[in-house]
Amino acid sequence: MKNIGYLAIVVSFLYGSYLTSLDKETVDWLLFGIALALGIVGVFLVQLAEKQHAQDSENVSSNLTIIESSLNNIVEKVGQLSAQKHEIFTYDMSQKIDDMLIEDLNNFADSRKTISHAYGLEAFAEVMNHFAGGERYLNRVWSASADGYIDEVNAYIEKAHEQFLEARQKLDGFAQRS
Repeated sequence: MKNIGYLAIVVSFLYGSYLTSLDKETVDWLLFGIALALGIVGVFLVQLAEKQHAQDSENVSSNLTIIESSLNNIVEKVGQLSAQKHEIFTYDMSQKIDDMLIEDLNNFADSRKTISHAYGLEAFAEVMNHFAGGERYLNRVWSASADGYIDEVNAYIEKAHEQFLEARQKLDGFAQRS
């Protein structure tokens, strides 16, 4: 169904483009409307297929496992960086973040929509609010490290850890309720 949706979008775009190139003076709005409707149907089919895939119980279970393990790894690794911040050379912190956290951050981000399917939109909003805060602080640490601002690196690695820890606690709380 998803491929049919993509095909409908492509055909709609190509047909609409063809129609607009025919005559500069007049446009056959009926045919153009048909092309637009075909595109809208295509978008609807793609979204429907993605929603069905996202709500598949096997997919939800698998993604929840990825989310939980990634978030646990992030909390643990950011905690390690925070605990070792005085031993880590300031300019090396950005490389340590890249080496230790990128995979887990990407895995969590790729699976994050599952939170809303499993626990609802409120859970998604609360978990992602803290996760996004942690990411922002981590980005700030990375930039401060690249620029050599030791005080900012030390302050914001702690704040990042607090935000990721809060995100994990929120996720655990919603998991226990369901």
